[in-house]
Amino acid sequence: MNEMTKRRFIGYEYREVSVPKYLASLCADSYPCFGWEADGNPAQNQGKSGDINLRFKRDHKITNKAELTRLQRHFDDCVKQLEALERSKTSVPSIIALIIGLIGTAFMALSTFAVTAQPPHILACIAFAVPGFTGWILPVFLYKKLVVERRKKLYPLIEQKYKEIYDICEKGNSLLF
Repeated sequence: MNEMTKRRFIGYEYREVSVPKYLASLCADSYPCFGWEADGNPAQNQGKSGDINLRFKRDHKITNKAELTRLQRHFDDCVKQLEALERSKTSVPSIIALIIGLIGTAFMALSTFAVTAQPPHILACIAFAVPGFTGWILPVFLYKKLVVERRKKLYPLIEQKYKEIYDICEKGNSLLF
């Protein structure tokens, strides 16, 4: 009998996931715990802002499909929360630094208006220039300090999220065998 006639048909489900580069390995290692295997077709291009596209497939008739899908959704939600935590490390310090920089710029504008007035107000110019220069210099150092503090604050939350991801993957993997 011919080899082609002996081969059993397997219907596959397909999934493409776009993740940041730093989470690509985690997702590539975790999706097999939900019955997915890497699809042999590589992604054509990277996703938005340098994200990596991962392609997976799994048997349409996989056992425990409903529970695996539920766990996978929980996993996807945890990955999104992890991305948000990572972004928040720098977003809050950036906003604070930008606000202080804008306030410094406003003081520099007042200083410029004071010196160009008729007659020039030199003391007002100096009085406005000092906080203006401070508002331009301070954000650099403040940003660095706030990022360090924010990382220390978020580190336990990020580690807790990774532990939750590992627990979900263990549950999913146990359903496969």
